[in-house]
Amino acid sequence: MKRIAIGGLHTECSSYSPLEQVAADFTRTEGQALIDSVPFDFGACDMQPLPLFHDRAVPGGPVAVATFAAMRNEFMERLRAALPLDGVLLLMHGAMFVPGIEDPEGDFIAEIRRIVGPQAIISAAFDLHGQITQQICDKLDAFAAYRTAPHIDTAQTWGRAAKLLSDALNGGPRPTICRQAVPILVPGEMSSTFVSPCNRLYAALPLFDQRPGICDANLMIGYVWADTARATAAAVVTATDPVAGQQAAREIAASYRDARDELVFDSLAAPLEDALRHVVDSPAILADSGDNPTAGGVGDRADVLAAVMDQQGLGTVLVAGIADPAVFRQLADGATEVTLGGGMGGGGPQVTLTVHDCRIINECAIMVCQDITVIVTAIRRPFHDIADFDNLGLPLDSYRLLVVKSGYLSPDLRAIDRQQVMALTDGAVCQHLTRLENLHRPAGTWPFDELG
Repeated sequence: MKRIAIGGLHTECSSYSPLEQVAADFTRTEGQALIDSVPFDFGACDMQPLPLFHDRAVPGGPVAVATFAAMRNEFMERLRAALPLDGVLLLMHGAMFVPGIEDPEGDFIAEIRRIVGPQAIISAAFDLHGQITQQICDKLDAFAAYRTAPHIDTAQTWGRAAKLLSDALNGGPRPTICRQAVPILVPGEMSSTFVSPCNRLYAALPLFDQRPGICDANLMIGYVWADTARATAAAVVTATDPVAGQQAAREIAASYRDARDELVFDSLAAPLEDALRHVVDSPAILADSGDNPTAGGVGDRADVLAAVMDQQGLGTVLVAGIADPAVFRQLADGATEVTLGGGMGGGGPQVTLTVHDCRIINECAIMVCQDITVIVTAIRRPFHDIADFDNLGLPLDSYRLLVVKSGYLSPDLRAIDRQQVMALTDGAVCQHLTRLENLHRPAGTWPFDELG
């Protein structure tokens, strides 16, 4: 049986966030649970999976240098202990930012290559918001990325990467990776696969897979909220025919470049004051986009809460949620007045609230203040699924306005028949791209510069 190691690192990091990610922010999957997370029958393909570990964190700020070093060192120790290896399956994200390290995932993969040697096959799965450098492509043999945003194909993508590895290890030609950078950087909210142009661009990718010599075609949007020299979109194609691979990469890159003027927000979007006017007359969902923790925001800002308190005619409101461990502890201890806003360093206004009722469930304090209910969380987390509210006993039809810290809405929330508006708010993942400090991105990157 072919011996293959499985593992990886998975997070995305806003360089504008003041909140470093440390070891406690990562959740580790290892052992049989890691093997089972990949929907692929390894045994049937003559492969013995050897699980290392997969560390994953909710997107946030930069990963602390010491945290990255510790994860990398432990991974390499386990990798060496698993030798000899015929292959490696890496489950990555691709948008990690570590101060002082320009290409953390590239360096991580390069070290893996040095350990397993040139003959081993390395296949990797990435988030389509990853920053894919030439170093990453040079050290890998095979590459697959998500084809949906919001992401609903994570498991399928991991399965694609496993199949690429299996094909190469079981008699198929050794693949190579062809990359074509595209000097465009936009947020996911302007490149959702639910709407044009990305719905058609991603629908076309499986057609490239059917070409002779092409194994897996990908369009990487990149990650816009990290001011780094490696930030770029890219076409990345796994191919057994390098000439066909390069041609496919050029075509995919050109199709994205040509569609740039169609890259607009996938829903109604407006500055906060205007967004609130849109939600006065009917039940609605309002997305606080600049402080979205699933894109790298801190999740502690009270801008929308403050504006909601000043707006008349909104009816019952649920704000889900605001992260503040200190305020959570105060509420758990019975506080009747609290001040929210910027408690974890994210900035913005502070709001003092009188608490009329509060209950604690699953590290959430559900605080009622007249017509406004606020979920204060002990940890940074999103509220994107209907189950998130059901688990807290909060039926959404009890609230005329639901406020979530999100950019594009999750499929669950998008399916609710309500007015849906994205508020262009401040924060570590602000959608006003021209307001972002831009010191290190490549010159000629649109929309920061004229297209190069």
